[in-house]
Amino acid sequence: MRKLYLDTNLQIVFGVTLMAIVSVSSIVPVLPDMVRHIHGLGPANVGLVITAFTLPGVLMAPVTGILGDRLGRKAVLVPSLFVFGIFGMACFFARDLSTLLLLRFLQGLGAGPLGMINLTIIGDLYADRERLAAMGYNGSVLASGTAAFPAVGGMLALLGWNWPFLLPALALPLGVLVVLRLRTPEPKSSQGFGEYLRQAAHGMRRTRVLALFAVTLLTFIVLYGPIITYLPLLLDHWFQTPAPRIGIIVSFASLVTATASWKLGHLAARFQPRTLMGTAFGFYILSMLGVPFMPGEWWMILPVLGFGLAQGLNVPTLMATLSGLAPDNQRAAYMAANGMVLRLSQTLAPILMGAVYAGFGIKAVFWTGALCGLAMFLLLPFLKEDA
Repeated sequence: MRKLYLDTNLQIVFGVTLMAIVSVSSIVPVLPDMVRHIHGLGPANVGLVITAFTLPGVLMAPVTGILGDRLGRKAVLVPSLFVFGIFGMACFFARDLSTLLLLRFLQGLGAGPLGMINLTIIGDLYADRERLAAMGYNGSVLASGTAAFPAVGGMLALLGWNWPFLLPALALPLGVLVVLRLRTPEPKSSQGFGEYLRQAAHGMRRTRVLALFAVTLLTFIVLYGPIITYLPLLLDHWFQTPAPRIGIIVSFASLVTATASWKLGHLAARFQPRTLMGTAFGFYILSMLGVPFMPGEWWMILPVLGFGLAQGLNVPTLMATLSGLAPDNQRAAYMAANGMVLRLSQTLAPILMGAVYAGFGIKAVFWTGALCGLAMFLLLPFLKEDA
């Protein structure tokens, strides 16, 4: 198999993937400084800086999916990159809360399509094993960026709290590069809009597609519930682990995810996608069951590694499988629908796991995570090619 990561088209997609995550990951280290410098921003409402950015993606996902299929991928991607870059860079100059939130919302309008259209383009460019390998490479870039951007943002913050907001400016030359160098097949269809919607809705009701949506929901409930929200609390409560060491421990997940995703093309040559996903589901279960039994903070790296391996095997395989099930002229709609499910899980996870924690304690949060892994395992029969 050719070295896909040397393909200029895929390298441009990698850039889009990094832009999709930079404006959350890079500002996390400066949130405390923003509270001190932005008039009207305090500890109780600092989360609005994130919410104002992510909310447009939830609201606009169906629209951007339809536009990507009807108008073309680049017709959505290029304006999105410019909107993202211009309003993201403008946040550098904000000095009051209202201005900052307005600019973050406008930036979010551009950011929303990026995480959907990049996967759609991978599905357009590649097929079968190459598609799975390309999704794996993209997942590796995503995990690496997630791990690296907080450090980059922290270093820029040495120059000033607002300097991380200059990073989205990189989307502007990337947009020019997309116009000049990205070569991707555009969907061609003569069907009417109503027929397009009917066919897309009918296709998404297939058992295998619904099972993939369910796996997405459960996967990111585990990520945003037990791992992101409650593992840091457990480390703090049980072992009095300081924040820097918590960050190091959790970052091991991204490291393993990046490694496993990068090797996915080689694994796909030996194993069926359903086998890779089933293996991942097993690691979700083991990692969640293992957390409450770890005797010390550094031992916690073991279940974190298991979770990272599960993510590296599962998420790119899931995305490649879903992309392959979508007709060319409906692929953006499929990926947008999956993106909505992902964002739903981001919303549900803290609420669900918060209720579990309040009722049964922190160990039960991880038992519930293991049950999510078991539920994914039970979905395996519905992921067969004839399902």
